[in-house]
Amino acid sequence: MPLRFRNIDVTPDAPVREWGFEGMLAALDRGYAPHWSRLASAVASEPGLREIFEEAAEAAESRTTVALVREMIDHRQRTSSDVARERLRSAHRASGLTQRELASTLGTSASRLSTYLSGRVTPAMDVLVAAEELADREVALRKIGRAH
Repeated sequence: MPLRFRNIDVTPDAPVREWGFEGMLAALDRGYAPHWSRLASAVASEPGLREIFEEAAEAAESRTTVALVREMIDHRQRTSSDVARERLRSAHRASGLTQRELASTLGTSASRLSTYLSGRVTPAMDVLVAAEELADREVALRKIGRAH
């Protein structure tokens, strides 16, 4: 069943900035993935909508939908530096190495790796790729070790 707005003069096809509190609340409570995606994109790209969204989120019945839309907003607001930091952190965890061991393997210092992991400095692509390849090898070796 399509989403319908009540008590407002716009339709779900209108730009999200025209929905206001009532439209956002309706999308959260009675909408579907396409509505949530539009809502998240608009809130992520138009800072003035965040306050209205938060008010609607507070009034919404579905805590799960609100959490999902918040995740979608956060995802859309990530920068390439955020993505690089997340990927490096993931590779570090998967490698099973200490920070000092990983730094040494990558040919950098522990303090430099720390700046990458904290997000103060964005790693060069070759460092990120090397860390991910190392993590992939370490995971594969652990799997082989369990198989024997």
